[in-house]
Amino acid sequence: METPKRKALIELKNYLTHLKDLGYTEIPCETELLANVAQETAQPSLSTNKMSKNISLGAVQKELGDCTRCKLSEGRKNIVFGSGNANADLVFVGEGPGADEDEQGLPFVGRSGKKLTEIIEKGMGLNREKDTYICNIVKCRPPGNRDPEPDEVSACNPFLIEQLQAIKPKVIVALGKSASSTLLGRTVPIVKERGTWHEYAGIKLMLTFHPSYLIRFYTLENRKAVHEDMKKVLKELGR
Repeated sequence: METPKRKALIELKNYLTHLKDLGYTEIPCETELLANVAQETAQPSLSTNKMSKNISLGAVQKELGDCTRCKLSEGRKNIVFGSGNANADLVFVGEGPGADEDEQGLPFVGRSGKKLTEIIEKGMGLNREKDTYICNIVKCRPPGNRDPEPDEVSACNPFLIEQLQAIKPKVIVALGKSASSTLLGRTVPIVKERGTWHEYAGIKLMLTFHPSYLIRFYTLENRKAVHEDMKKVLKELGR
């Protein structure tokens, strides 16, 4: 069981590692440090967060490097950073890589990936590679495809923030409970809240079911629900 003290130590370790990656060689003064902590723990703003200035996906991936910031690095084959159009108006954010993704180093290439491609291309009339960007809240595969743990999500979250800052999409689609909860900073009952609009750092955020949920519960009701969600997204994009 994770105690408050252990959680605080994990968050401190992750933050200090992040400062090192940003080029700090010593701890900033108290005023600057507290400001940075406030930025990292609050929902980020693309207009005010210092990492939003001319950041590129390439720079974010370079910063991530051969990441060992959490225990997920111990069993991975490949880091799964993301794929698609770096200037896309639409970004899909999932939970984490599975076995196929870990093998290939690309997001959503297994059964769930095929279902997501079907949603994007057949359901929305878009091209997956040209019209969207796809990533996950964690970049390494959780063992046995379990849900990412809080310290793992915390370690990866700065890079997810920077990915979204680099792309600056018009719409983000959160796929499933874990992605929705991470982006909104609270536990999301996805069955209750799917299909609803929210906001993430000034960007429109749509919550919907994860493709793996559709595969497990392949009902007409669930398929229609996701279809309606994507119609709302297309309308927001003016498509």
